[in-house]
Amino acid sequence: MRVAKEDTVKIIAGNDKGKTGKVLKVFPGKERIIVEGVNFIKRHTKARSRMEPGGIIEKEAPIHVSNVMVVCPRCGAGVRPRRTTLAEGKRARICSKCNEIIGKV
Repeated sequence: MRVAKEDTVKIIAGNDKGKTGKVLKVFPGKERIIVEGVNFIKRHTKARSRMEPGGIIEKEAPIHVSNVMVVCPRCGAGVRPRRTTLAEGKRARICSKCNEIIGKV
């Protein structure tokens, strides 16, 4: 997948179009991610004990990876990252616009 945990992404489709957030969790098998502050759902929970009361909890739901673009830390634009091999033999994702390395190497 082109998106990794801790990446900053921009939502390009859906109800939250235009928002940006950090990727909290990645589900590669389902091609979905959870983005911080995006795609909230309400979960009705039952009280389990006196310390953990029931109620309506809002939390982030997964969003399909095709609805986001990775944001380059240098140019700040939503880009489609490319993969390249560095001089040390390691692979890295780079910005297709400004050739800056995105994320960890």
